[in-house]
Amino acid sequence: MIDEIGEAWRINHRINLRMIEKISAKGWKATLSTRGGRNVARQFAHLQYVRASQLQKRAKPLSAGVHVFDGQETPTKAALKKALNDSAQRIEEWLRLAAAGDKSVRTMKRGVVSTLGYLIAHEAHHRGSILLTLKQCGEPLDKDTRYSIWDWNNV
Repeated sequence: MIDEIGEAWRINHRINLRMIEKISAKGWKATLSTRGGRNVARQFAHLQYVRASQLQKRAKPLSAGVHVFDGQETPTKAALKKALNDSAQRIEEWLRLAAAGDKSVRTMKRGVVSTLGYLIAHEAHHRGSILLTLKQCGEPLDKDTRYSIWDWNNV
């Protein structure tokens, strides 16, 4: 079961990376906010922030040195991918340790699978927001990339 949990997390992560790769320079800075809300890059940076905060809260030994972007920073794609790759590995290790009963880490009160569900649901929510932002700002992702977020057998 833990191998399947790890694979589900890695698929989710690969979907994020695929989207990042396909977003145009103009789309990277796109926002629907009229009051300084998150642009597309900062929405992805928010994913990194939540990953880091969950590690800090529930898997402190794995959180040391995890990168968090400043709330107003628009990170580059390269910086974001580097941080997300690092945190993805840390999250997977956290889930593995928790599933093995390691007491140095905790999950949400309903366990490893519910914790994984929360993490993926959170990131999927923001992917939807990002896709909508890109579409409404005239920078939609290509059809193959948009549909690939649902093709978990081939990601």
